[in-house]
Amino acid sequence: MSQINKILDNIKLPQIMKVSQIFDDTKLENVEKYLNQKLIDKNIKDKIKPGMKIAITGGSRGISHYKELMKTVVSFVKECGGVPFIVPSMGSHGGGTYEGQENMLKKLGITKESVGCEIISSMDVMEVGRTSKDLPVYIDKNAANADGIILLNRVKLHTSFRGKYESGLIKMMAIGLAKRKGADMTHSLRYENMANNLLEVGTIALNNLNIICGVASIENGYNEVNDVFVLHKDEILEEEPKILEKSKHLMSRIYLDDIDVLIVNEIGKNISGTGVDTNIVGRFHTNAASGGPNTIKLGFLDISEKSGGNANGMGLADFISKKFQNKIDFPATYINAITSTEPNSVKMPLVLANDKYVFKGCVKLCGALNLDDIKLVIINNTKELDEIYMSKASFENVVDKSKVKKESDLFDIPFDKEDNLDLFKK
Repeated sequence: MSQINKILDNIKLPQIMKVSQIFDDTKLENVEKYLNQKLIDKNIKDKIKPGMKIAITGGSRGISHYKELMKTVVSFVKECGGVPFIVPSMGSHGGGTYEGQENMLKKLGITKESVGCEIISSMDVMEVGRTSKDLPVYIDKNAANADGIILLNRVKLHTSFRGKYESGLIKMMAIGLAKRKGADMTHSLRYENMANNLLEVGTIALNNLNIICGVASIENGYNEVNDVFVLHKDEILEEEPKILEKSKHLMSRIYLDDIDVLIVNEIGKNISGTGVDTNIVGRFHTNAASGGPNTIKLGFLDISEKSGGNANGMGLADFISKKFQNKIDFPATYINAITSTEPNSVKMPLVLANDKYVFKGCVKLCGALNLDDIKLVIINNTKELDEIYMSKASFENVVDKSKVKKESDLFDIPFDKEDNLDLFKK
């Protein structure tokens, strides 16, 4: 590394300022009460008879008020006389093992003690139908054998493809609840065909399972619950696309069309399926999605603790730190990529000794010759965009001045004694 470090040592970094970004902040004040009333209003109680075993899906994302949403559904099922249990529903995540998936829920605050019911984790599946291409449709065996299933998930724009249905209830059935074996099948036609395959697989599962209802949340730009929808089985296909459209308009973003250097402090599966929200960073590992800013150079500094070493998404970056590399769980990361059929998301970027060198590498290669012209942005992760850091050139090129407010004067980028970024440490 010494020779590489020498090449980068003389690279200067622009100063930064702290800025706040403004998004739609409409939110629910009492998520539990609101969801419980929705369940009552939709007459879901009529579908749950005393003694019925009801499976509730538990995904791998850091959904806002996840524990409260889950606990409310669990309590409602109990009040109806049913016996709820949670099924980890996250495809190949958690290393593709039942222990790993249960541990992912634990990291998200979902445990037997916190929500009040058993978590039954298994990778065993059963076939519930076949597609028009004669491909099997798999569903978690415990869920398929239950007396009913409640689908619980957040609806949002996907990071890898575009379609009428993206991240939401249909995807939860076609990939999450399908476990590793089923997720592998649903991804087998690649992301270019994902929208159609997802719909067909999800529709078959929907038609062949006793779906009690779907519970879908959407979030505002501050990762707070904006709304929650309860859908009957026969409403899901029609209503989910409408919910997705509402979600798109609430999304946070970086208010720049062009970014010379974007530094992301942490990535992880709890943040996004691809470690970072590709729609935020403007980098995509498939040809089936596009959008976001034009980002010239991208650096990742760390993997979130809740990701458990899964570094899916690192392939989007130009540089990562040695600290990042040391945390990678390669089997978990590679299983995720192989299941999704897209190795581009886990290709190894250039590894530099520390965070400061990641900054310097990105700055050196961004193509801006004048230090004052470099549009540099630093974010903690792609879920936390209300407070970020910008260089002077970035702030001057904000596309909507009414949405960004300067919170500090310019200052040097702070690094600790190991030359790692000292902005977001808790």
